[in-house]
Amino acid sequence: MNEEHAQAAADIAEVEAANTAFYEALERGDHEEVSDRWLPGEDLTVSCVHPGWPVLTGRGEVLRSYALIMANTEYIQFFLTDVNIAMTGDTALVTCTENILSGGPAEEGNALGPLVGQLVVATNVFRRTTDGWKLWSHHGSPVLTESDEDDDEESPS
Repeated sequence: MNEEHAQAAADIAEVEAANTAFYEALERGDHEEVSDRWLPGEDLTVSCVHPGWPVLTGRGEVLRSYALIMANTEYIQFFLTDVNIAMTGDTALVTCTENILSGGPAEEGNALGPLVGQLVVATNVFRRTTDGWKLWSHHGSPVLTESDEDDDEESPS
């Protein structure tokens, strides 16, 4: 393997590790670590689209959204599939499917609310910094399953 290919493989491995670390921090509910995964400062405006949400722009707005999600989610686990990484220069594009298992606050004394499964396709854009690869943008879109589509159809009366 020549030096250029070796460097590209190392970059891809670093981006994949940064992507995984972002989801692991979300699973732990570690807001400080989630914050550290995003580009610092407002010079390169970050953006985020959670499924069903409007576009959030700017580091403060994006990080507040994660604080809100973490405050209202007792349990969350991400199983990432279909991970694909493309790179150009100091920018990396990661696409993946987030297979999410989550639970809300407990109901009437139970340890945890009901667990809910959800599929989301995500695009995460990373930028290379002197401090490693940092998120520039996250966009998550729900995957409609056949049962979701069936629910939308009106049944004949």
